[in-house]
Formats: sequence, C-alpha cells, structure tokens
Amino acid sequence: MTEVYATADLIDAHGDALASCETQFRQFGARRAFHGPIATIRCHEDNALVREQLNQPGEGWVLVVDGGGSLRTALMGDMIARAATENGWAGVIIHGAVRDVAELASIDIGIKALGSNPRKSAKTGAGVLDTTVAFGNAVFSPEAWLYSDDDGILISDEQLPLP
Repeated sequence: MTEVYATADLIDAHGDALASCETQFRQFGARRAFHGPIATIRCHEDNALVREQLNQPGEGWVLVVDGGGSLRTALMGDMIARAATENGWAGVIIHGAVRDVAELASIDIGIKALGSNPRKSAKTGAGVLDTTVAFGNAVFSPEAWLYSDDDGILISDEQLPLP
C-alpha cells in the first residue's frame, strides 16, 4: 500500500495499543514503508512454504516468516520477491536471511530481514503456516496488522486509521 505514514506518529497516536518489534532488521526491498494484514510461516532453513505463499494472491498482505534467526541459508531471493510483487504482497519480514541483495533493492516490495547469505535453503516444505510467531519481544498473529518503515515494525490487533 502506498499511503504515507510514520511508525513514530502511529505509536504517538496509539501508544500501548501497539506492539513494537525490538529486533533490528535491515531494509532490502525498494519499498521502505509498507503495511497490511499479517500472514505467517514458521520454518527453519527451508523456503518451500515461503515460495508457495508468495506465489498466491497477496492482496496487500505482509508475510512474516520466523526462520528462527538463522543466517545460515537464505529464505528468499530475487525470484521469490518478484513473484510476491507480481502477486500483490505489500511486504515480507524474515527473521532470518535473504540473498540476491542487489536485485532485491530494485524490487517494489517491502523486505526486511536480519541479514544475507548466498546459500540456498532446503526445499522440503518443512514448516507451519498461519501460526502465531514471536521474536523481538513482539507477537505476530495471523490477521493482525503490521506497519513498517525505517524506524521499525509495529503490530496492531486491528487496522489503524493513518494520520
């Protein structure tokens, strides 16, 4: 989504109604601010479910992937990011690694991850879809709302009016 907002303004307006993720993510996509309802995946060094989800219609949703913080293999690269953009996803948060960093920077989607690694992940389909995940002292529940910009990530139980 393209509305202009700042997470700092949202937290000032809504305070304790919002959770703030304390994990310090790096920005990788061309879209620096994004928001939408949350879809989740928990997987470890296996990106088959990530690819499967991002190849489905995204309709402005944000996929939150709990990769257990592993930086050993990448859970997303340029081909999956392009598919996500073509399918209408607003963004992807990966508690793990990505690859193809130079290409990701040119793709119009929000992408945040811990870091990068050129190593491919497994593709067995191991993992869980649509489950509550937690990292950075924040809980990401399916269908909650996520707001992200250069300052960080906020989570709300419901969609917020943007200032």
